Amino acid sequence: MALHFTFSAFADEADPCFDAQLAALQRNHIPLLEIRGVDGKGVLDLTDAELDVVCEKLRKAGIGVSAVGSPIGKIGIRDDFAPHFEKFKRAVEIAKRLGTTRIRMFSFFMPQGEDPETYFDAVVERVSALVAYAEENGVHCCHENEKGIYGDTLARVQKLHAAIPGLRCVFDPANYIQCGDDPAVNFPALASMIDYMHIKDALFADGSVVPAGEGDGSVPQLLRALAETGKPYILTLEPHLFDFNGLSNLQDEALTHKRVYRSGDEAFDAAADALYAICETIKQ
Repeated sequence: MALHFTFSAFADEADPCFDAQLAALQRNHIPLLEIRGVDGKGVLDLTDAELDVVCEKLRKAGIGVSAVGSPIGKIGIRDDFAPHFEKFKRAVEIAKRLGTTRIRMFSFFMPQGEDPETYFDAVVERVSALVAYAEENGVHCCHENEKGIYGDTLARVQKLHAAIPGLRCVFDPANYIQCGDDPAVNFPALASMIDYMHIKDALFADGSVVPAGEGDGSVPQLLRALAETGKPYILTLEPHLFDFNGLSNLQDEALTHKRVYRSGDEAFDAAADALYAICETIKQ
């Protein structure tokens, strides 16, 4: 079977140093980067001068940018939205500078112990504002299902996308597992709206993250289903197999995994090998 997949990755999981990230992408033959952390700084905190350097290094390395891996939407739904929206405007500027039309984002953390549906209207109002501004500037908001936000389970992801047709869908199998959802069930329900996919796998037993194909995320089956559509898709590797620099800023709980790696580079390479192995089986 012919595969129309293009690989991307969060290379800051290999190394915080941007030069080392580019090297990790090159040695694993991954042509795209979902840019998130650069030399220890979040991508939205980069200055114009630092962005110039990033653009030049990407050009020399022959690496493109699939998306800005922003933290937009990773604040509480009760938090002040105005300064966050200004931060989003910067994300749009950065996306355009880096030559990508995608910004990965989220749908706001819900207060613990409260019914998320209480905040549905507020979520829709905020996300709609983000989507409208992005679309006006030729950029698309791509929503990732993240534990603890409004859109973390199938029913709420579907409801969110139904309310905001311009919102694009990022499918992350491991995140669904960690919320108690089955990716094999969620995938067909969301397949028609999936813009791209994060390659990350986990175990139902304890939420541990494992290389793709070794967990309960049904990753080989999901990728085969994508391949059978004949459509082009970006697969973004997000290993989460090593306690990389900056992880504590992405989630408020310790990373749990079943394998031990000596470095971010080793874990990144193992994740890439697992993805390539799955794709080889699909081709046969």
